[in-house]
Amino acid sequence: MSKKVMILPGDGIGPEIVEQACRVLESVNTKFNLGLEFVEELIGGASIDAHGEPLTDAAVERARGCDAILLGAVGGPKWDTIDRAIRPERGLLKIRSQLGLYANLRPALLYPQLVEASSLKPEVVSGLDILIVRELTGGIYFGEPRGIRTLENGEREGFNTYKYSESEIERIGRTAFEMARKRDKKVCSVDKANVLEATILWREVMDRLAPEYPDVELSHMYVDNAAMQLVRAPKQFDVLVTGNMFGDILSDAAAMLTGSIGMLPSASLNEQGQGMYEPCHGSAPDIAGQGIANPLATILSASMMLRYSLAETEAADAIDAAVGKVLDQGLRTADIVTDGTEKVGTQAMGDAVLKALP
Repeated sequence: MSKKVMILPGDGIGPEIVEQACRVLESVNTKFNLGLEFVEELIGGASIDAHGEPLTDAAVERARGCDAILLGAVGGPKWDTIDRAIRPERGLLKIRSQLGLYANLRPALLYPQLVEASSLKPEVVSGLDILIVRELTGGIYFGEPRGIRTLENGEREGFNTYKYSESEIERIGRTAFEMARKRDKKVCSVDKANVLEATILWREVMDRLAPEYPDVELSHMYVDNAAMQLVRAPKQFDVLVTGNMFGDILSDAAAMLTGSIGMLPSASLNEQGQGMYEPCHGSAPDIAGQGIANPLATILSASMMLRYSLAETEAADAIDAAVGKVLDQGLRTADIVTDGTEKVGTQAMGDAVLKALP
């Protein structure tokens, strides 16, 4: 039985890095007889240029019929001045909301070969393996009312609504506990319960869930302290679970502990196991078209897709092992190159991963 994968190259470096990931997927598709079928759609600025909107309803419906989605990146200065309601990022929010992709999994894993690429001391980050579980379809990014209004005195005021329901918190909390059971059995819930009522409720719900997972240790931390601790002693964490905005910020901070955000994949899952997989980095329009972008995060996102949505563990393990072999060979794109390693471009890195596949 075939498994359908939607490809959304997106903008900036998106098409370049997705091309390399697709080459790897096509290779394992043949080697492991996976029966993958690929379809492609537009998202972000590319969709705006073609259709006048960042994601068409037809593309969403087509996505519903797919088992998984591989995304490059969206956005760029070309579309920064258009109506906010149709900017490229709205395409991302739309597909997350329409498909119910509520759980964003962002691993921050430091490959031992890249210890020197981190901006922190090796003893602080060596062995780092954190999973950030970010709630993705609620919170301040989706809360209503929102907007910019003019007050009686003529001054303009911007406003957003930060809210979470018990069921939304419980759903993401269970995901974090279940993920922790497969790791080191520790969950740190990050909130701002000293000042935000929405996160007071968040903490209450997490505490209520904890007895259902007696094998998992639950702790709480305010988001400002969590940001500090990620830099001070990141290896204290196993699974971090938090809301949409805090997760957005903390996951990027954690990414840089690993040497480059260009190394980190992510998964966004719904309750049926359907997922959208993408690198943690953005569209990097400043280097688009130059053939120097790091495709490894996108290739590793493809591996996550095989593992979490398509249940093809052997193929996923093969991709992960190939990436490790390439790093052992000393090949590096510009974002992770250090003394004694060889700088290569996007295509060459893709070629090397293909060659390293069993």
